[in-house]
Amino acid sequence: MDKKKQIGLITVVVLTIGFLIISINWIHHRMNYIITDAVFVETDYLSNVGFNRVSGKVVQLYKKEGDSVKANEDIAKIDDTDYKIQLEALEKKIESLRYQKNQLENQLERVEKEVYINEDIQNLTVQEVDKKIESLNAQLNQIKSQLELAKKDEERYRRLFEKGLIPQRKYEEIQLNQKVLQDQKTSLEKNISELKVSKEKALKSVLYAKTQRQITSEIQDQIKSLESQISSLEKDREDLINQIKYTTLKSPYDGVIAKKFVSIGDIVKAGQPIYAVVKSDSFYIKVLLEETKLQGLNVGNKAYIKLDAYPDKKFEGVVENIDIASAAKFALVPRDISAGEFTKLAQRVPVKIRITKGDKSILRVGLGGEVEIEKSK
Repeated sequence: MDKKKQIGLITVVVLTIGFLIISINWIHHRMNYIITDAVFVETDYLSNVGFNRVSGKVVQLYKKEGDSVKANEDIAKIDDTDYKIQLEALEKKIESLRYQKNQLENQLERVEKEVYINEDIQNLTVQEVDKKIESLNAQLNQIKSQLELAKKDEERYRRLFEKGLIPQRKYEEIQLNQKVLQDQKTSLEKNISELKVSKEKALKSVLYAKTQRQITSEIQDQIKSLESQISSLEKDREDLINQIKYTTLKSPYDGVIAKKFVSIGDIVKAGQPIYAVVKSDSFYIKVLLEETKLQGLNVGNKAYIKLDAYPDKKFEGVVENIDIASAAKFALVPRDISAGEFTKLAQRVPVKIRITKGDKSILRVGLGGEVEIEKSK
């Protein structure tokens, strides 16, 4: 055999052996790994965030698509001028009502003092008049007794005078004494009558002072009404303050801006999406695995991921969840197989892989790639 034939034979043998080795390795790899390219980057935290309870003109957008954000960081703002004007008007109204309340409280304090002082004064006046009337009645009773004796003396002395047994001057003295006592009686009765009138006036003043208490009750009702209005307006003010806070949109968590839906100058409504925010470290790999490849797949199996967008980057993970139903079961338009006419297709089962190694900061929702999952032994 010439030299050229020997070289050619050796080359064929080497190529054959190499092919066999590659084929064996390929077969061995396929036997130990589940391989599919139905792979997508997904997230459990993709939120469309908008302004809570408030609407208006967008005046600031602090972030653009792809920017990182921190939890509670300001990301957008709408014009809060109208809300601040409402708040200012509300605070002035509350201030006015508080002033009215203070005025009424001062009036109430003054009226209460006057009412109780007047009532006490009139009660004392009634007591004083009663004592005077009592004293005068005692004097009157005494005068009446003396007058009764004086009348008897006048009759007795008149008979004696008529018989000439006593002088006229003595009889006149008896008459004068009777007249003095009668005048005293009349004067006392007049004074008592005047005191009774004074007492009646004092009693009416006491009654009037008691009716004045109704004024204090009415003032108290007005104060309570103002307190109720102030309390209600303070709740409205607190709500307005919250609404003003809501005019600044904040990120719900650390993450990345996935989408911007509006521009500066747009008029937005409450709840309308402004940004879509993806939470940091919330990415996972979603695999739609063919039903023919489920053998050897278990939760906890190690996985190796390659993404089409980053062919030089490698990611590792573990199987975290295997859905109980195929993806087709939850399709918007499920296949109708009740007639028995259908084309047999390989069903796919969603599998969730948690990423354990790799640069998650470069991930984007929706990226595709390939995954190799180690089979269970």
